[in-house]
Formats: sequence, C-alpha cells, structure tokens
Amino acid sequence: MKRALLLLTALFLPLLVAPPARAAVQRVQFTSGSTYLIVEFLDDDLVHFELANGTSPGTGSPIFTTPQVAKTDYPGPTSFNQSGNTLTTAAMKVEVTAGTLCVKVSDPARLLYEACPRNLAQAWKGLSISKGSIQHAYGLGEQFFTGGSADGDWVGRTRTPGGPYGNAMVYDGDNGPVGNAQIPVLFAVGPASPTLGNLNYGLLLDQVYKQEWNLTGDPWTVDTWGDQLRWYTMTGPDLPDLRKDYMELTGRPPVPPKKAFGLWVSEFGYDNWAEIDNRLSGLRAAKFPVDGFVLDLPWFGGVTAGSDNTRMGSLTWDTAAFPNPSATIADFQANKGVGLMTIEESYVGRNLPEHADLASRGYLVRAGCAACAPVYLTTNDWWGRGGMIDWTQDAAGDHWHAVKRRPLVDAGVQGHWLDLGEPEMYDAGDWTSGVLPGKHAHADYHNVYNLKWAESIARGYASGTKRPFMLARSGAAGMQRHGVAMWSADIGSKLTALAQQQNAQLHMSMSGIDYYGSDIGGFRREMLDSDLNELYTQWFANGAWFEVPVRPHTENLCNCAQTSPDKIGHTASNLANLRQRYELAPYYYSLAHRAYRFGEPVVPPPAYYYQNDPNLREAGHEKLIGRDLLVGVVAGAGERARDVYLPAGTWYDYATGEKLTSTGQWFTDRPLWVNGVFRLPAFARAGAILPKMYVDDKTMNVVGKRTDATTRNELIARVHPDAAATSFTLYEDDGASTAYRTGAVRTTQISQQLTGSTATVTVAASSGTYTGAPSSRQNVVELVTDTQASAVTLNGSPLTQRADKAAFDAAASGWYNAGGNLVVAKSAGTAVTTAKTFAFTLGQAPVSATFTCHNGTTTPGQSVYAVGSAPQLGAWSVAAAVKLSPTAYPTWTGTIGKLPPNTAIEWKCVKRQEANFPDTADQWQPGGNTVLTTPASGSAGTTTGTF
Repeated sequence: MKRALLLLTALFLPLLVAPPARAAVQRVQFTSGSTYLIVEFLDDDLVHFELANGTSPGTGSPIFTTPQVAKTDYPGPTSFNQSGNTLTTAAMKVEVTAGTLCVKVSDPARLLYEACPRNLAQAWKGLSISKGSIQHAYGLGEQFFTGGSADGDWVGRTRTPGGPYGNAMVYDGDNGPVGNAQIPVLFAVGPASPTLGNLNYGLLLDQVYKQEWNLTGDPWTVDTWGDQLRWYTMTGPDLPDLRKDYMELTGRPPVPPKKAFGLWVSEFGYDNWAEIDNRLSGLRAAKFPVDGFVLDLPWFGGVTAGSDNTRMGSLTWDTAAFPNPSATIADFQANKGVGLMTIEESYVGRNLPEHADLASRGYLVRAGCAACAPVYLTTNDWWGRGGMIDWTQDAAGDHWHAVKRRPLVDAGVQGHWLDLGEPEMYDAGDWTSGVLPGKHAHADYHNVYNLKWAESIARGYASGTKRPFMLARSGAAGMQRHGVAMWSADIGSKLTALAQQQNAQLHMSMSGIDYYGSDIGGFRREMLDSDLNELYTQWFANGAWFEVPVRPHTENLCNCAQTSPDKIGHTASNLANLRQRYELAPYYYSLAHRAYRFGEPVVPPPAYYYQNDPNLREAGHEKLIGRDLLVGVVAGAGERARDVYLPAGTWYDYATGEKLTSTGQWFTDRPLWVNGVFRLPAFARAGAILPKMYVDDKTMNVVGKRTDATTRNELIARVHPDAAATSFTLYEDDGASTAYRTGAVRTTQISQQLTGSTATVTVAASSGTYTGAPSSRQNVVELVTDTQASAVTLNGSPLTQRADKAAFDAAASGWYNAGGNLVVAKSAGTAVTTAKTFAFTLGQAPVSATFTCHNGTTTPGQSVYAVGSAPQLGAWSVAAAVKLSPTAYPTWTGTIGKLPPNTAIEWKCVKRQEANFPDTADQWQPGGNTVLTTPASGSAGTTTGTF
C-alpha cells in the first residue's frame, strides 16, 4: 500500500506544483464612431490599452510599444472572462462604457480609476483620470519643485514638460539648472481596507511625446501629442508588487561595476594628468579611499565656442595634455587603484573628419528630410558648431561605438558620461530615422534620444565581458536596463537645491532609477548663499548615503575651486562619511544584485515599505537603504540636531547602537555631530543584518586594494538582534565582468535570532563561486545590543574573551565587549563551505562610571562637560562631549554608561557653550588628563577632574 501511495504521489505531484494554465494574451476591441479602444490583457494584473481616432490595427497583433518597454512576451492571464463590456481576470476587472469608451479599472472588488478620452480629434490630446479615493502619487520621473523641501508627492501638483518637447535642463532660483527627465510612470496610493487590503495601482503612459500631468483636481488629466494613446495599468497588493511589475515591463538594472559604488571625483575640468595626480595624491595622503576620476571636455582637447573647428565629437585623447593614455590608465588601475570615466556628447564639430565620416554614412540628424544634408547647429554654440548623431539609427550607434568608444574601453576606460542628452541643442525642423513607424520629426524622438544613446552603448558592450556603466543627464522609462545612473544636471550650490535633490530622488526611485545622484556640492557655485564648507559637508554626507556613484563636481575653469573632500568642507566628517559608505559597500552591492534579480529598489522612499503610515506618505526627508536602514536627510544652515520619525517597531541608532522602540513616532533632537564628525541620523531596524567590508587608513578603493598590499577579505556582519528570526543574503562576484549573469555569483545567507538572553548568528555555507573568490576567510560578527556578553561560542565551542580591541585585533579568533552597545566576535579563517554559528550569552551589565568636575563656575549659557578618548565621551570632540549636572554647584556630576570594559580612558573637564554643539571649549581642565581604567563589568566608581 505504501509503495502504491508513493507511485500515485509521484504521478500527480507535477500536476500539483505546475503553474496555472494561461489563457494566452487576450485582446478585445471596442468602437464608437471613428474612435476605437483595444484592451490587451498581458497577465492577471497587467493590462495594456490603445485608444485613438482613426483606423484600428485590429486585435490580430500586439499593441505597439515604444523603446521604453522591454518585455513584450507576456503569457496572458491565468483566467479571462468577458461579459458584455466587462472583462475580468483573476486580479482585475475592466469595464468599458459604450459610446464614450471610458474605461473603469478595478482590482477587481474596488474601482481604482476611470479614464476617459480627452480631445482625441486634436493634436494635444489625453485622458481624464478619476482621482477617486487616491491620496498620494509617486513617480513621473524627475522634476524639481521650488520651496526647498525634500517632501512632497504629485497629488495637488502639475508635472509640466521641461521645454518645448519635454526633456530639458530647466532653471529656477531655488535649484539652478536642473534636469527634467520625463519617465511617464505613476504609482497611485489610497487608503487600506481591513478586508480588501491596499488601494493602489501603477500606470505607464507609453508615449514618446511631451506630457503634462495635472493632479490638482478631480479628475486628473494627462495630455500629450501623438496619434494614439497607449498606456499600461498594473494592479497588486502594495507598492513593492507594483514597482516590481513595472521593472519587469521596462527592464531591471544590471549590476553596476563594483567600483561604481565608491568615490569618483570630478570637476569641469581636469586639464592634464598632473592635475588628476595632484588630486589623487591629496586624497591618498589624507587617507581617503577613492575609486575614480571623471574627465570633462579637456580630455579630448576641449571646445571652441562658435567655431566649426571645435574638438567636440573627436572623442580622441588630447595627447599634449594627456600623453600616453593607455599606459597611464593601466598605471591608474594597477598601481593607484582608480578608474576613469570620460565625457561624451552627441555633437560633432563640422570641420572634424568624424563629421565627414558620419555624414557620408547618413548617421547624422538631417535638416528636414531623408535626403537632406546634416543639420548645422549654431544656436547656444558654446561647444562650437556642427552636427548631431542620429541615435535612432542602430547602425549609427554601432559604428560610433566601434570606431570611438571601443578603443577607450579596450584601453581601460570604465565609464561613459552621457552629457546634453535631452538633447539640449537641436534643430526643431530636423529629420531622423525615428523610433515610431513613419515618424521622423524632432518631437517624434526627442524624449527617447538619450535612451537610444544608452541602448547603443549597452549593445556595444554585449559582445564582450565588461559591464557597461554610464552617467546620463536625461532619459526615459527603461533607461535603467542599459546600465545607466542618472544625475540631476548643473544644480546650484544652495541648501534649497540639496533638499530638492532628495525629493527628486524619491520620485526617480519610484520611476525605476536606482542609481541617481548629483553634482555633490553643487555645479553652480555662483548661486551660493550660505557657508560653502557647511553646504559641502552636508551634501557629501547625503551623497555618501544615497548616491551611486559618490561624485563631487563643480565648474572650475578658473582652477580656483575645490571638489575633493580632503580640500573642502569638514575633512574629518567627509572622511568618516566616506569610510562608512565603503564599509557598507557589500550591503549596497547585495542590494544591487536584488535590484537586478527581483526589481527591488536600492534607495526607496519610506512609503515604499510603509505605505499605510500617514507620516511617511510624503516623506523625502528620510530614505531607506534597502529594507533595513532608515536615514534622515540634512539640508539646512546651522543644523546640529534634527527630529527623526521612526515607523513602529524596534530600531537601533546606527552610529551609537542606542536601542529605540517606536509606536510610530518622532524622536526629537537627534544629534548630528557624533564623536566629532557630522553624520546623518541613521537607524537599523531590529533584525537587520548588514554585511560590511574592513576599512581603515590603508583602504584604497571599494574592491579592496590596500596601500600595504595586504588582503582583508573577512566577512563582516553587523547584526541588530530581534526575537523574530531574520536573514540577509550576501551577494558577491568578481565586481567587473558580466559573468554574474550566467551564474558566477557567490551567495551567503546570514541569519539571526534572539531567544531569551542568547543571540544566535549563523553564517551559512556559501553557495556558488566566481573568479578570485576566497575559499576560506575570517568571519566577524558585530552584535549591537544594550547589554554586554558573558560568553560567546562558535559552533558550540567557547571563544576566548579578549581584554580589549587591541588584544582582539591581534588574535586570530575570539570576542570582546566593545562598549557603546557592541559585542564583537570572530572566527579564524574557515572554509566558506562550512557553516559558522555564533551564540552570544547576553545580560551582563555594561560598564559605567561617575564623572565629577570640581570648581566648575560658569556664566549664563555655559555648562560643564566631560570629554575624553572613549567614543562615549566624544572621542575628544568638544562638540560631542557629555554634559554634566550641577548637583552641588560648582561641582558637576554625571554617570556615563556603556563604556568599553578593561580599557584605560583619558578624559578632562571642559566648559562649553550649551547652544548649537560648538566644537571649541571656553576652558579646559588644567594639567594632565584624568585617567580611568574600567573594570570588566559593573561600575568603575567615581573619577574626578578639577578646574
């Protein structure tokens, strides 16, 4: 009998686990007079519409898609039913109103929206979309609001075209000349129902023409040009599901080269190799890691304004200023640890041989007709005069890549800076091969010009093994799938612009752009209206958390401005924030793999994961890094503290380890100066596991090159324990090749659970490998906890407790109580195929001490503080010193906890102003430092200083 049951199970198991049968793609047409509507169901939760006046193409072939769409081979819904004008799948319902051809889309129990035609007989036509119960909306690409706030969604606002055709660089007084990239996807969110779940949907208007979205009233309206209106609607349970569907539709981003996650220093522009060497030497001397330099126009000889003899479009090294480029690039890579990104534009000077070559092949944009001569661009001719490459012809892009870009790639150039790609300059009466059937005018391609440019580069890389990485100023839906990061154009050096950058990033993340940044510090320094060093320090801190790559940039034709973080701003803060970014590189890189595999965002707005928290619906002043880190934006003069909102749950202050329990509330006056450096307030949620890399003053770049030629490849995990079991998968590959696409990836699952007083962290056996992967390594667990440990075991065997950090670092394995809410343990080098389980026995009272200062007479606004060598005493930063209380004035006293055990701490009393966290003391305790040696646990008693 048992054998028979097993046979039956074997026979029927495939039936049980097989995916549901598909009904194939379903298309239904409706007509009213001269107007037709085609409804195309691609999946249970994805429907495609085409609406127009005129002759219908019929339902025998798929609805046309623009280059913005990547996936067209959908299997169709699992079920489909038509009852009159009502069409239903397992996840949505579409009702078409006879006569008007209005469309009602439901999920299917609730109406999501009703869309009705607007002015279909006119050139400027569109849809009216009922707002209904929708409360907030995100996406629509890049548009800077005014007012200097990081917050805000689209409801109540109008997204206007950036120029006559859409994409443009636009100017306003708050932000300067900033980008306006049209990415026509909108995610709408309403209230949640206890029985029906979240009310939300996604809508992609697959048009290449300029668009205006007016979300100020009800109904909303969207207007555009073109003969047909084509749009997709996505339904699903929440924003993560909707965005993943959108990323499947338009393409998920490839994993960038690992070096893209580091610091790339830039200016307009480096004049020669010596200038780059000078900047690099300064950074290395100041112990900054750096991964690359970005070369502006001078690399190919610069440009000549108003002249046909400009070098624009030569894309060939100016060997007078940049001699021996191949050897120099190789030296940069092999010995100095840095790569290069070179700028390119689509413009070609008329007297260049490149112009003649492209013209003879028909690869330049033409002046009005297919047989016409190339356009001759003379307006806004700061770059010179000449023609423009027709990226809508794939053959043009392939030729240009072969003759111009591939030699750069072969020589070792690692990135391509695609500038002016809106396009900025153009002939409004031009002719191109085009992207729409039978359409060749400027309006017919303008908003996908940069998309086609990026596509040509990705196509050029496809035959090799290197990863493409591009930085583009403009784009369209689908830009991300070609390996593009975008930046916000020539932004002004203003705190309002820094704040608005964070709002633009919110909507770009929801538009599918995971890698989005800025000219850190601002490109237009002439707009500066605050302290430059403060602005740069804040901007660099924000960029180090949110941007890929981290790229300071400014206009510096005078050679009188600085962009390198060792030369401008608060150097110690810049260094600390950059090293923190490098430490977290394995976390960011794992997020990049998840973006590629699953369409998850790298830097989402909090509403992405907390869409039912009303305090976060419009929040751009806080951002998530993946799912596990929440970081507060800072963009304001004199900022020394800020309030932070934490969603309900347990959170850990990332800088201090402080444990906070939130009911969904604000935590006030979180300090921004910690241990003497400016940091954005950052919090890890309970259960967060953050893989890290080892970073110190010998770290040269993000791929682990070190000045002493040693290898530090230990697996480090910072773990924030929680009673609920959690895990995180670390993704690793060679960092440079496309081999990850065919399986050359190592994954390691790291898990945690807190049970009673025991925290267990397991580094599972790794799976997979790649070229250069270590076969064994040390494993380090940094456990964040509000108690100390009394014992730690590894795979059941006790680890040796080390007295302090120095003893721990010197040993091959062991553990120690680090103070400041941290216990650290490590294994000796162990095979990656072996699982490692660390068990921490917690509950031991942390070390504390009472600090007393005598003769502390003060003036109004002044208090007495303790400052010293331990992080809990500010690490000798007066700004981070601990304020004492006048318990028996003029004697001041305070008890300070979470001190490192078994450690000699030096400290002094200081008098300091109370306001604004000043970093200078009014008076120091005279004489030598007071020395305190902490015990293994408990209280160190009272330690005393005297003025």
